[in-house]
Amino acid sequence: MSAAGNRAPVRADKWLWAARFYKTRSLAMAAINGGKVHLNGERIKPARKLVVGDQLTVRKGIYTFAITVAALSLQRGPAAVARTLYSESEESRQARQLLQEERKVQGDSPQRQGRPDKRARRQIHQFRERQLK
Repeated sequence: MSAAGNRAPVRADKWLWAARFYKTRSLAMAAINGGKVHLNGERIKPARKLVVGDQLTVRKGIYTFAITVAALSLQRGPAAVARTLYSESEESRQARQLLQEERKVQGDSPQRQGRPDKRARRQIHQFRERQLK
């Protein structure tokens, strides 16, 4: 993964994609347009140029990352290399871990139910028939 260097700024959506905060550039662009990414406390646009030292706040779901841009890159590479592109503040890391532990204790984990099986479908049909009578 080649770093663009400290002197060449990089678009915010490209950097977020390269740093593996979002799986695609279009997801990164949607997050920026949706107000989930702030630069120094202010909303930005996807084409905003980032430089080393910029302070970003990225919200992903219920988690918030307070990061500082440590290096720039135009290419997406391995996760180990992507982690070198930023440094997360200790407060941010601790807040995320605390939130994870609270959710684990409460049993608040998103579980997909999926489609009902045959037995459940029959019960739904029987319930609806009883309601119509």
